[in-house]
Amino acid sequence: MEIRSSSLFIILIIFVSTVIQAKADSVYCSNPASRCYGKYIQCPYECPSTSYENRKAKVCHVNCDSPVCKSHCKHRKPNCNSPGSACYDPRFIGGDGIVFYFHGKSNEHFNLVSDTSLQINGRFIGHRPAGRTRDFTWIQALGILFNSHSISLEATKAATWNSEVDHLKFSYNGEELVVPEGALSSWYSPEKEVKVERVANKNSVIVTLKDTAEIMVNVVPVTKEDDRIHHYKVPSDDCFAHLEVQFRFFSLSPDVDGVLGRTYRPDFENPAKPGVAMPVVGSEDKYRTTSLLSPECSTCLFSPETGSNQETTSQTEILTLDCIRGASAGYGIVCKK
Repeated sequence: MEIRSSSLFIILIIFVSTVIQAKADSVYCSNPASRCYGKYIQCPYECPSTSYENRKAKVCHVNCDSPVCKSHCKHRKPNCNSPGSACYDPRFIGGDGIVFYFHGKSNEHFNLVSDTSLQINGRFIGHRPAGRTRDFTWIQALGILFNSHSISLEATKAATWNSEVDHLKFSYNGEELVVPEGALSSWYSPEKEVKVERVANKNSVIVTLKDTAEIMVNVVPVTKEDDRIHHYKVPSDDCFAHLEVQFRFFSLSPDVDGVLGRTYRPDFENPAKPGVAMPVVGSEDKYRTTSLLSPECSTCLFSPETGSNQETTSQTEILTLDCIRGASAGYGIVCKK
C-alpha cells in the first residue's frame, strides 16, 4: 500500500509540473544574430510569464545571445550592481564589468552612449557645498536619439520625496508624452519602434528601442541616510530626484563611444585603477554635449543616415520580453503558451 501511495504521489507531482509548464510562456529567439536563433525557450515554472502586474514579482528572462539558451527569473528594475548600470552619484558598471565613477558637472549634459544609429545623453544635476572642489552630481534625465526619433525622460524636481507622486516626465519627437500610471501601462510609437512600459504604478519604466536597446529606469531621491553617509549637505528645498538606470544593448558597432558606451568595445581597456575604492574616470570635455538631445560632442558617432550600413556585433542580451500583446508587439520575438 505504501509503494502504491508513493507511486501515485510521484505521478501527481509529474502531472502538476506538466500542467504548470504547459501554461508557461515559450520564447522564440528570432534574431539571426543571436546564438539561440531558431529555438523555443520555455520559461521556468517559478516565473512562467514574461510580465506580472505585481511589481515585486520576478518575470521570465531569456538571453537569446547566450550559448546556454536557457531562461531564468529576474526582477524588472535596474540592478545597480550589474554591467550596464548607472546609479548613485553617479557610479557606472561598464560592459566589461568594471566599476567606475564619472562626476561630470551639475547642470550640464554628457554623452553616455554614441553609435551610428543610437545616442544616449544624460543631464547631470547636483550642487557643490562650501569647501568642495567639485560638484556632487546625479543623472536627472536621459535624452535618446534613435534613428530619426528623439525620446527624453526625466525626474521632475521635488523639495521632498513622495513615493505616491509620479516623478517621471516624457517626450517623443519634441512633443510631451503621457504614459498612464499603473503597472503594465504601455505606450508604443506609431511605427512600434519605441515602447515605454511602466513596471510599477509610478516612477519605474522600461524603454525598448526595437532591435537596439532596452533601458530600465527607476526614479529615486537622495535620502537623509545618503546625505548623512556621504556628507552631501543637500539643501532643504531639493531632494535631487534622479535616475537609476540599467542598459541592455542588442547590437552595437565595434566603434561605439561615450562614457559608458566605450566599455562595450571589444578592444577597450578601462582606465579605472583597480583596487581603488572610487575609481574616477574623467574626460568631461570629450563627452560634453550642448543639450539633452544634441548629437554633437567631440567623440560622438551618431549618424542615422549611415547607421544601417555599419557593421554591428551582438555583445549583449535580450532582457524581459513582451508576450502579452501578440507576436507583432514583441520586436522580433515570438511567444506562445
